[in-house]
Amino acid sequence: MPFMETLFTEIEKQARQDVAPLAVRMRPRTLDELVGQGEAVGPGSWLRTAIEQDRLSSVILYGPAGTGKTSIAHVIAQATKAAFVEVSAIGGTVSDLRREISAAEKRLALSGGRTILFVDEIHRFNRSQQDALLHAVEDRVVVLVGATTENPYFEVNSALLSRSRVVELRSLSDDDVSLLLDHALADERGLAGRYRLDDAARAAIVLLAGGDGRGALTTLELAAGMVAEGTPEAPAVIGEDAVRAAVPHRNLPYDKNKDMHYDVISAFIKSMRGSDPDAALYWLARMIDGGEDPKFIARRMFIAASEDIGNADPQALLVAEAAFRSAEVIGYPECRINLAQAAIYLALAPKSNAAEAGIDAALSEVRNGPARAVPDHLRDRHRPGSKDYGAYLYPHDYPGGWVEQPYLPDGLERGCFYRSSDRGWAAYRADATARDRVARRGGAARPGAAGGPAAAPDATAGEGGVS
Repeated sequence: MPFMETLFTEIEKQARQDVAPLAVRMRPRTLDELVGQGEAVGPGSWLRTAIEQDRLSSVILYGPAGTGKTSIAHVIAQATKAAFVEVSAIGGTVSDLRREISAAEKRLALSGGRTILFVDEIHRFNRSQQDALLHAVEDRVVVLVGATTENPYFEVNSALLSRSRVVELRSLSDDDVSLLLDHALADERGLAGRYRLDDAARAAIVLLAGGDGRGALTTLELAAGMVAEGTPEAPAVIGEDAVRAAVPHRNLPYDKNKDMHYDVISAFIKSMRGSDPDAALYWLARMIDGGEDPKFIARRMFIAASEDIGNADPQALLVAEAAFRSAEVIGYPECRINLAQAAIYLALAPKSNAAEAGIDAALSEVRNGPARAVPDHLRDRHRPGSKDYGAYLYPHDYPGGWVEQPYLPDGLERGCFYRSSDRGWAAYRADATARDRVARRGGAARPGAAGGPAAAPDATAGEGGVS
């Protein structure tokens, strides 16, 4: 490259760097400058060894925002002797990919030079765009470095994934974020010692960041803008008020259609199943704050009312139905109260999975067992020859509305599918039914028969799911 062109390129690069956001200016230049991610790029790790020896093969960097995926890509660009090119998955097209692959093929043919292709947010490429990379990656025309915040096992073509190694990055710890702030405060590329954080401001930034390094540096830059600039000899103090004024609301990560969506709803359901109302409210609040569809939340509670509570408290299904109705006709913000009431009720209700276990066992028998005929005495009587079916005993003609007769097909016995829990209404009814049957036969039921208590539970029985 001619000297003047090189000079102007450097001047242009420096001009862009001077106006770049703090998070961009503070991008690490070496792996040793990278904060956190010891498991992914620490000494002895596959990725660090591959970068240091300049023998990188295709890799997918997967992790939350602000954990260093793009920073690692820029470290690779600094360290490698290969050509490093970048395509944006946000605005990039198949034509862009083909152009870079064609250039890489020429580079390889003419000089044997390798090409590293960095694709940020690779999950945003559709299937056909990802397919355009397949042969180039397989033939090592390019070494792919993809970065994604979404689970690559769901969002990246399996064929492309099989040709790459997935390296998972974790959210930064509070200590990592604090160290990142120290570097930015002191480094000439950052605030160059002109500011310092008081303890409360530091704690506020760490809390607001939630493990997102880029977010922490952005908050620091905004808070510094609220304070008159100091000098290295007399740095300006950034207090908590400046941080709160710059970023008044903490935005925890939540994607309504991706991994976080499923993780949080899973935690919500499991908290209600585990009879923890505080945890249920926390995860509910995370979803509400993230803008989750209230009908989606209510549908999940509707399912849980039968799956995890069932007839231990039949009222739970009605409470869940009312919550769903409130989500439909009221909506946010008021329906948050209805959802909270239902979530607390479901968490405190006695628990039984007998309905789910019972129907799944019956379905398994139907699908995998032999074809079983309907017993003659239960068959429909509106056909010729039905007089030979045998007598059907009408329960309402007998005391208590019950009479002993088989209802299952031959080969199946009572209790083969339904197992009453020992909690709540179902346990009481199972025990009462068992006592009635024994009494009609002239015997005496033992206390706790059929898996239930000998007497009806009082109004507080089963509260908190503790029997």
